[in-house]
Amino acid sequence: MRLGRRLVLLTAATTLLGSAVAAIAAASPAAYAATTGRPAATGAQAISAAADQGNAGWVRCANLSQGTPEDVYLYSFGDPQNPTVLMNEGYGSVSSYMQLNAGEYTVAVRPVGVAASSPASITTSFMVSAGTNYTVASLGSAAAGRRLQVLQDQIAAPNGEALVRVIQASPKQPQVTVSIGADTLARQLALGSVTTYQTVQPGTLTVAFSTPDGHAAMPVTLAAGSVHTIVVLDGTSGLKIENLTDAAASQVAAKGGAATGLGGTAPGPPAPGLTPWLATLVGGLLLAVAGGFGLRRSRRTDAVAGS
Repeated sequence: MRLGRRLVLLTAATTLLGSAVAAIAAASPAAYAATTGRPAATGAQAISAAADQGNAGWVRCANLSQGTPEDVYLYSFGDPQNPTVLMNEGYGSVSSYMQLNAGEYTVAVRPVGVAASSPASITTSFMVSAGTNYTVASLGSAAAGRRLQVLQDQIAAPNGEALVRVIQASPKQPQVTVSIGADTLARQLALGSVTTYQTVQPGTLTVAFSTPDGHAAMPVTLAAGSVHTIVVLDGTSGLKIENLTDAAASQVAAKGGAATGLGGTAPGPPAPGLTPWLATLVGGLLLAVAGGFGLRRSRRTDAVAGS
């Protein structure tokens, strides 16, 4: 009876250990590797999945140059063989923010479907700092000289206000004047230009764009504490205005949280902390050791009794 009870105890401890290790692998591949000595399995976008919360920045990519869709490659300096690839990114597309470990990265743009080893159409390298948001935008036109520009995004607005900047991405209108409500944000903004952030009063306001050929306007809602990028694009019948949310009013600035743009989605909440699972792991180890010693003692007692 005592031997059977100890076997049950040992089996329960083993199951408990397996559950704890699996949970650690899901919450943090790095912690799993440190615990087991083996790397945890990751998806194709391992750069994003393995980023550490305390040492991470956020990056999104935007194709704001007219032309055929392209593939966008994001390479980590420390792991260039496993890039994150954004497929078939057309004019006006903006990815969701991707969480990345702080460090050096390269963005390369190639025609859709060509080999990753082929020369890039345009490329740039930049540093990601912890707690900082970035937009890597393709700006300009093939005729005027296209480029990748790395923009640092604000993650919080002054108390009771909103922040807004403008990107002029309309090649059909070489100069655009932009106003929001009663405030003029930029005058005669040229193709590929990016304004600095400016404070505006929150609320539902009208963004207006004036060009030599006409006028366009649309309502936007800006919450207090939020940060936005207004993008001027060419639509099927005149100018099109896109309102990207760089930071939502409710997000915590230290986490760099990212919002949406042109259909992108914000990243999910951070994974739960590892402390409860580590405590479970230690408890399971103690149970396993105790069960093992008890089993050995039981066998010795049975052997003495049988002799």
